[in-house]
Amino acid sequence: MARTNLSGILWAAVITLPVAGCATAPLDEAGSLSSYSDLAQADGLLAKSKLRIDREKVLAAKTVRLVPTTFAQSAQHETITDEQRKLVANAVDRSLCAGLSERFEVVNASEPADLTVHAVVTNMTPTNETAVAATKIASVAKSFILPGVPVPTPRLPIGLGSLSMEAEARTSTGTQEAAMVWGRGANFLSGSARVSKSGDAYELASAFGDDFSKLLVTGESPFKSLSGPPSAERFQSWAGGAPKYAACEVFGREQGVTGLVSGAMGLPPEWTDKGNGAGGSTVVAATPPPPPEQ
Repeated sequence: MARTNLSGILWAAVITLPVAGCATAPLDEAGSLSSYSDLAQADGLLAKSKLRIDREKVLAAKTVRLVPTTFAQSAQHETITDEQRKLVANAVDRSLCAGLSERFEVVNASEPADLTVHAVVTNMTPTNETAVAATKIASVAKSFILPGVPVPTPRLPIGLGSLSMEAEARTSTGTQEAAMVWGRGANFLSGSARVSKSGDAYELASAFGDDFSKLLVTGESPFKSLSGPPSAERFQSWAGGAPKYAACEVFGREQGVTGLVSGAMGLPPEWTDKGNGAGGSTVVAATPPPPPEQ
């Protein structure tokens, strides 16, 4: 009976935690897009975004190539290392490449393509490592106090990280066919918090990649409807297998079971993700980039 009562008390504590236990992410325009015209608000359950897409032209495209994700000056937080920024950028690209492979043929950087995609990190707030560590310790303690009782261990709503991005898809002549400004913060119920300044941003990087790639694959807002079941190739990618297209190998492979375990344990991504040097922390000027070369 005592165990049941304690379980109920913990559940009540979770339910009554303030809504403020979520980090906010700004939707600032960093100037990296060729145009910000006609962007319409399109928010999801957790993410905030503004987007536009020429549905007919994007759905007619067959090939795509990725320019490695870069960082705007506004995202150069002094407590986050260059190595951590590179892992976040690479996580964005890895997710984008896998998601775009659902419909497009992803080609190498030297090959011509119908669309060229480039994403920029516009804001990245650090994660409070001490708060995450305390949460992980509480989770371990709970397993001893209430063995076998499915009680969640919410994060301390302190120092939650966030990630803001903007990205566009352009033709070989530089015409913007799709664009998105996106922001999302970690929340206190996140179960994959990592003890790293870049921990939340690293986890959110994949969420952005999924959202923007879905925009291009479906031709509509990724928040409009639920996604269908992933393809066999996507499952293989998640498991750490070879990507559908060789061009995605430059961004490395998913960590599979190792990634799930390390995330559950809260290990820093810089301990477990080998990266590959494709993503970078290059500072971009707040001016529209030139048309992609063919």
